[in-house]
Amino acid sequence: MLETVTEHLCLLGESPLWDAASGTIFWVDILQGEIHAWGGLAQNHRTWKMKQPIGAIALCTSGRLVGALQQGFFYINKDNGQLDFIANPEAHLPGNRFNDGKCDPAGRFWAGTMSTAGVPEAGSLYTLERNGSYSRKVADVSVSNGMAWSPDASQFYFIDTPTRVVVAYDFDVESGVISNKRIVVRIPENMGKPDGMTIDEEGMLWIALWGGGKVTRWDPATGRLLHQFTLPVTHVSSCTFGGDDLNDLYVTTSRVGLNEQALAEQPQAGTLFVLKNCGFRGLPANRFKDQEP
Repeated sequence: MLETVTEHLCLLGESPLWDAASGTIFWVDILQGEIHAWGGLAQNHRTWKMKQPIGAIALCTSGRLVGALQQGFFYINKDNGQLDFIANPEAHLPGNRFNDGKCDPAGRFWAGTMSTAGVPEAGSLYTLERNGSYSRKVADVSVSNGMAWSPDASQFYFIDTPTRVVVAYDFDVESGVISNKRIVVRIPENMGKPDGMTIDEEGMLWIALWGGGKVTRWDPATGRLLHQFTLPVTHVSSCTFGGDDLNDLYVTTSRVGLNEQALAEQPQAGTLFVLKNCGFRGLPANRFKDQEP
């Protein structure tokens, strides 16, 4: 059953993140530079304003957040929203910003960039290590978006939105090295563009379709579309599993690029939705290892 989590409407909702320890769903509004949270004991809605665009967040083993913002990687204090700068891989590229990001099974934070002016292949995908060092994993990216790792951590899946495909790499969990790039899913033109992504316990990929109004489930072994869930909005941006049993699917959406008529027809555009008891289970969110466990 599809429900709205809160009445708040984001301009560009993204990066949904379930914190099982506190029973809280986090998400961001990229263009408004906000982090949102709903849940916890009080079951209330909280907002932190970053004063710069924020593409993605992840949980840390220490309890704080790590984020990919316009001006680079930062730690974020969940009590007051205070930022602690880590590094900026693209300080020399002020026309770029970070977009999607996620942690791998070894506790590294992966986040990719894109041009704010729509310049093709101007972005890159980076990995942030615990010591603050970073490395570029993929170059010539146009709109760095969804990421996921297979349940056995042997595969890394990645979306560069304009390519309309999901690529897989062999993944070495110890070193973080990716290799053997290949296409595993192709999104038909009439379905919208692939945006955010997550994975379930069976290793199937869940892909939000920007402009397509759906979240879709695909088998990366065959490239087949298995399931699709329609939402009452056009721009579906990302998804993640949450809830006590990780069987609730949280979905972020956007109002970007919608004219007055479209907004009138889609009054819930920008909403954080949840598909309760969706029939599938996800995997717990990986945490950034900012300290020894």
